[in-house]
Amino acid sequence: MLKKRRIYLDNASATPMDKGVLKLMSSFDRNYFANASAIHASGIKTREVIEKSRENIAKVINAHSDEIIFTGSSTESNALAILGVVNNFKLNNKGIVPHIITSEIEHPAVLENCKTLEGRGEVEVTYVKVNEDGIVNPKDIKEMIKGNTILVSVMHANNEIGIVQPIMEIAKEIRHYKKTSKQNIFPLFHTDATQAMNYLDTTNVEKLGVDMMSFNGSKIYGPKGIGVLYKKRGVELAPLYTGGMQEFGLRSGTENVASIAGLALALLITNKLKEKETERVTKLRDYTIEKLLNIRIGDYKIVLNGSREDRLPNNINISISGITSELLVIELDAKGIEVSSKSACKSGEEGESYVLKALRIAQGEKLNEEEGSLRITLGRQTTKTDMDKFVSVLSKILEKYSKWKK
Repeated sequence: MLKKRRIYLDNASATPMDKGVLKLMSSFDRNYFANASAIHASGIKTREVIEKSRENIAKVINAHSDEIIFTGSSTESNALAILGVVNNFKLNNKGIVPHIITSEIEHPAVLENCKTLEGRGEVEVTYVKVNEDGIVNPKDIKEMIKGNTILVSVMHANNEIGIVQPIMEIAKEIRHYKKTSKQNIFPLFHTDATQAMNYLDTTNVEKLGVDMMSFNGSKIYGPKGIGVLYKKRGVELAPLYTGGMQEFGLRSGTENVASIAGLALALLITNKLKEKETERVTKLRDYTIEKLLNIRIGDYKIVLNGSREDRLPNNINISISGITSELLVIELDAKGIEVSSKSACKSGEEGESYVLKALRIAQGEKLNEEEGSLRITLGRQTTKTDMDKFVSVLSKILEKYSKWKK
């Protein structure tokens, strides 16, 4: 009996690994097993793979190779950026409590580190609000910068609702502050670009205007367990821990050469496919949004969360009043369609989505407990037939429960 094909629409959580990447990593696991710190022939050969991978990644984002730091994930890259800046500042500025600015809808990898530091009294944190479309106003950032502000961290694109933030405009406001206040170093600007790498223009970090940028392999059809922190030359960080001084002393530990090479290849492939794939997926996204918003079943109302224009090409985030997220996800899964109720990094937790809560507050509304939100994220494997099936199955689920509500 043939196994029925499942429709995977959770690519913001993790993407399937590219076949070419998988083949490369399998070969490298067999042939490049030596420790890259060793000075024998096998060690040198492994070191060359790592440095070539570093160089290739740097070229894709228009950086220098010594600005690429390999980590274990985007979460670790975010932590290294935030904690590294704070700890280095405190080492050199005794008695000054530093200030961080971030948005209220950041990924937990950013928010939780800020909240932990804030809870310990080690930093002051300002959480910038978003507008009714989920977008940060760059002018708000500028107004919140003060003398002890050392870091601004705003994600390039939101992992839950897919909204794209005006990173270049925020960078411009930070540069203007530095110029008028005659500050040469602070505040530094960090962006979590994990969700952006597949579709947005990340080919010139200098033009983007950031000092640090985080991303990983698992969102670009590469391996899990490997991330990157781009750190501009001149930016000083304190390591999260010490050891063998790998990664320029910032991330000690024997390097995972196969994953590093896999991430580098995945990024090269992503960059090559980006323009064509962005165009294809955008059309598919807009087609599906139109079909979803035209569903009229019972008293269920479907709304799109966040801006329709300023969002990732592969992201559709909707709310349906009168039915819970969990029920929708389970029902869809039973029919072979896989989506998320919110960010997979938080979907195992009870309670409302803080991202949607912030959005509703900006809209002057309250988040309903029975407001089922779905995050539908398309990928390279997604077809129009898949999206038609998703809309059809969702409609049947709503028809089923609308009868029970009568």
